[in-house]
Amino acid sequence: MIIGVVKEIKNHEYRVGITPSAARAYASAGNRVLVEKGAGEGSGFGDSEYVLAGAEIILDASDIWETSEMIVKVKEPIDSEYKYLRKGLILYTFLHLAADRPLTEALISGGTKAVAYETIEDKNGGLPCLTPMSEVAGRLSIQEGAKYLEKPFGGKGLLLGGVPGVPPANVVIIGGGVVGTNAAKIAVGFGADVTILDTNLSRLSYLDDIFGVRAKTRYSSHGDLEECLKDADLIIGAVLIHGYAAPKLVKEEDLKLMGKGSVIVDVAVDQGGCFETTHPTTHQDPIFIIDDIVHYCVANMPGAVPRTSAIALGNATLEYGLKIAGMGLEEALKSDKGLALGLNVYNGKITCVGVAETFGMEYTPVEKLI
Repeated sequence: MIIGVVKEIKNHEYRVGITPSAARAYASAGNRVLVEKGAGEGSGFGDSEYVLAGAEIILDASDIWETSEMIVKVKEPIDSEYKYLRKGLILYTFLHLAADRPLTEALISGGTKAVAYETIEDKNGGLPCLTPMSEVAGRLSIQEGAKYLEKPFGGKGLLLGGVPGVPPANVVIIGGGVVGTNAAKIAVGFGADVTILDTNLSRLSYLDDIFGVRAKTRYSSHGDLEECLKDADLIIGAVLIHGYAAPKLVKEEDLKLMGKGSVIVDVAVDQGGCFETTHPTTHQDPIFIIDDIVHYCVANMPGAVPRTSAIALGNATLEYGLKIAGMGLEEALKSDKGLALGLNVYNGKITCVGVAETFGMEYTPVEKLI
């Protein structure tokens, strides 16, 4: 199969879809790997490393889009790339379609076979391709939140861990999944006062076991959430409903419960965000302020640490990519039910229930199409 890797052109996105190590694995399996010149530079990988791995360096991204049978990316195509979405092309990347109707419609009209990292499942129901980026984003959420609590950025002027004689900041994490757990690890390490909310009692029990007295757990009813907002200095939105848009758990009027200069970091922004006031921002212009509350809603948080992120993502996505390249998409989907769940759009049909329900479009089961 001809595998294409183009340079990511989303604002301040420095990750790359295939590392030189992954390129070697694809090439060793008999695939032809085309890499756009400079595609790996943002992650610290030079063109020469790809050449040594058996890839070909191509000057023009359009040549790669038009020649490749499968494009392996990190982020979803942006509007300037929609023209490349064509019938027969396999697109293997993060998509987050439930928060992006224009891209959904472009994939449908283009007839593209779109496989989304974030909806692939393993045998245990986990999300193996999403997990490493959730780990990165969860840890970054505290790092970024701590920065924007500083007064020059509009924050309260608090040091997250406090100092002897001065209490630490109060961190509230909404969602106890991979993002929330990793956020809690870093917040606890900083010495913050940490509370994690979730509706899954077994998950709360697990979190209570691993954190003990270092973090509090609470059931996420609206009343409990409101109580937590009153004392929160930093709030992390870490809610994920697989394949669907994130629920708006914190309404605009709820911001009035919070103290001036409190900070919101909405890690769920890729799926539409779990705060009513969320809208996507970029690393170039990461925050906005509503009702004196600082909002950090960068839609590609792991892009800030591309070396770590690209390697971690490549480790997770390579197995499935090699399966698609080696067997062909249709046979790969038949052989792996978890991979089949990653198929979101196929030949003009929506194959992800969450996306179809979000937009009121027709859903077609994968089994009927392959």
